[in-house]
Amino acid sequence: MKIAMLARNAKLYSHQRLKEAAETRGHELEIIDTLRCYMNIASRRPEVYYNGEKLTGFDAVIPRIGASVTFYGMAVLRQFEMMGVYPLNESVAIGRSRDKLRSMQLMARDGIGLPVTTFAHDPKQTEEVLRLAGGAPIVIKLLEGTQGIGVVLADSDRSAKSVVEAFRGAGVNIMLQEFIKEAGGTDIRAIVIGGKVVAAMKRTGAEGDFRSNLHRGGSAQVVKLSSEERATAVRAAKSLGLNVCGVDMLRSNHGPVIMEVNSSPGLEGVEKATGLDIAGKIIEYMEKHAKSGATRTKGSG
Repeated sequence: MKIAMLARNAKLYSHQRLKEAAETRGHELEIIDTLRCYMNIASRRPEVYYNGEKLTGFDAVIPRIGASVTFYGMAVLRQFEMMGVYPLNESVAIGRSRDKLRSMQLMARDGIGLPVTTFAHDPKQTEEVLRLAGGAPIVIKLLEGTQGIGVVLADSDRSAKSVVEAFRGAGVNIMLQEFIKEAGGTDIRAIVIGGKVVAAMKRTGAEGDFRSNLHRGGSAQVVKLSSEERATAVRAAKSLGLNVCGVDMLRSNHGPVIMEVNSSPGLEGVEKATGLDIAGKIIEYMEKHAKSGATRTKGSG
């Protein structure tokens, strides 16, 4: 196969591993800087150009679109879909996962375990949404945050109200979530590929930090999931329509609850923690499913 990878930084561990895995299995993989692509949106002749040349002959595309370039990255990915190139994850599904509120609404609709989550526009409703979420301590999240950035733990209703009013005063959209104290600063990331959990790790936050993101100094180790945790991760991926994703869960007193579903999960932490070849499993999945014109949505929506 000839595979395009949409990525800003070709040197990242995850991107190098995917390239290595593809080439080891006899495929050609080209890493393409997402923001340097441009498109000709012509009737019945959709085209993507890169460095002045038209991109042709690709069988599949791996979108590794950073959160900061989601809008343009999804536009480029949609163009590949219009050209009949198989996407590892479709643009519609990535859009669902990148919108934290939308993803929570979809998973709630499907009965998937979630922390109590509230959302409002008017800062005057802060006390009401705080009460709905169970009060402090409470987690306040930017809807567009990533890697633990834009996540605040407020330990009192007064401080929560101050944070909410500050964010809303700046015109930033946020949501409030129940703080799962019993998780003890750890979470679980399950890697789902093609409707199966292929690996899982437990992430523990740096000392004094309730966030467990490895980018924030956390550590990781292999973990064995319960059957309920596996089923929850698979259902979350299916709810958002993602073929490959990282599902972040907390172990609460009432079972696993989903915190986030990542459509471009990093591979370094989970490969090193588990010793598994996750990049190879992703390429293997593509080999089985990448056929010209195989997109379900044809880039619609």
